[in-house]
Amino acid sequence: MTAVQTVHDTALEAAGHPFVVRVYPAVAPTGPVLVWAHGGGFLGGTLDMPEADQTARLLAERGVPVVSVGYSLAPADLLLELPDDRRGPNVPSRAQVEAEIAASGPRVHYPVASLQLLAAFDWAHEHAEELSGSPARVAIGGASAGGNLAASAALRARDRGTTAPSALLLCYAVLHAELPPPSPDLADALGPHAPADGSPRVLELNYVGDPALLAEAYAFPGGHDLRGLARTVVVNAGRDRLRASGEAFAAELALAGVDVAVGQERGADHGFLNLPGHPAALRTVARFARALEEEV
Repeated sequence: MTAVQTVHDTALEAAGHPFVVRVYPAVAPTGPVLVWAHGGGFLGGTLDMPEADQTARLLAERGVPVVSVGYSLAPADLLLELPDDRRGPNVPSRAQVEAEIAASGPRVHYPVASLQLLAAFDWAHEHAEELSGSPARVAIGGASAGGNLAASAALRARDRGTTAPSALLLCYAVLHAELPPPSPDLADALGPHAPADGSPRVLELNYVGDPALLAEAYAFPGGHDLRGLARTVVVNAGRDRLRASGEAFAAELALAGVDVAVGQERGADHGFLNLPGHPAALRTVARFARALEEEV
């Protein structure tokens, strides 16, 4: 699909669980490095899905080496128990969940994936020069559930007070355990069947395992202290219930004094990075690449 030819995997471990990072060297490196996490509701997704592979290849073509993280997926107990007629938008069917489980390795609840994202960032920072990048320009980002994990890792890095990401890139991310209510514009875009309540959804509960953990900042950063985070770019899908979370998170960042840019792919649905060649996907990759190029 692109000129990127030397993709390779590296085995890592964090929080007592092994995981893999897939490295996409840049065709003509420009300095930044991006650690990237795919989505999949915390319980699905692979390094081969377009949201991971195509996004990484397109960024590598634009001069950004990418470290794509194959983090540990969450168990799917709650989703296996849920009747299909109660699953709602973006929640996979029982058959899809069973297929995901059959195709994956061991599964574990929060906080393992969040800690693995931080470990992947540390690995990328340590190896930035080998990736033809700068240790001072290692960013982190992700889509959907992966955006949550990237923001969580950025908070962990901030709180430990040592190396931290130079930028945070988020695409249609789920950042709040309780989704904020949709704006009138979003409600119109979603149509009459849009869920309007802000209660925790089954995917979030399934991720943490214990409902008490929904309130932890590292589980869902939205609504918590965001001061000191790196410059952030938020891209939302116009017809996506999670757009309310992305918009609220961007506002919270601005109130916390964080440099934030927020954009919307109007008319696009959640998951557009999984559609190879989709105009919204190409524009989002270009937006992310420009943001990384502008780092000083």
